[in-house]
Amino acid sequence: MEIGIIGSGHIGGTLTRRLSSLGHDVAVTNSRGPQSLTDLAAESGARAGTLEEVVQGAEVVVVAIPLKAVPQLPAALFDGKLVVDANNYYPQRDGDVAELLDRSLSSSRWTADHLKGARVVKAFNNIQAAHLMDQGKPAGTAGRIALPVAGDDADAKQVVMGLVDELGFDAVDAGTLDESWRQQPDTPVYGTDRDADGVREGLAAARP
Repeated sequence: MEIGIIGSGHIGGTLTRRLSSLGHDVAVTNSRGPQSLTDLAAESGARAGTLEEVVQGAEVVVVAIPLKAVPQLPAALFDGKLVVDANNYYPQRDGDVAELLDRSLSSSRWTADHLKGARVVKAFNNIQAAHLMDQGKPAGTAGRIALPVAGDDADAKQVVMGLVDELGFDAVDAGTLDESWRQQPDTPVYGTDRDADGVREGLAAARP
């Protein structure tokens, strides 16, 4: 699968390495330009490119950048694309966004509102990068870590759940984008490495 990754930090860099190692055709970009990604490309086998190059050729695009940078993305470029939102809203970093501060809007719905026309799926936002890198296990392994996956497009969600499984984690359907606040920071499933049953329990126990 052709996968574009926007962001080369903890989660973006980890997904670049892991998805490349699984045989996917991965292209990565960041705000500093392709020349800053030489080492990551050499290590992982991924291609470094501009934002346009990475998004245009991709079947799946992972967005793993500070949330405050999302409005700077050219929405038209993402029209019709399957976009995986791996971001979290951190007020101390991203500033005050009224709808997100009071949780009247999930951060993924906010992102989808900016990327009109994209099929947005929330995933990979609740696990530590180090665990995403080295805690994947074969399907059926007892205690396998599970990751919640939320989205409005059932087909897009199934594609992302398949990638989660390939990476060595159980995928749990976490509902719609409007319900994805249940996997945001300060919820039971955030950073807690639960198994599938534990994730379902944590999602159900989450409170606004």
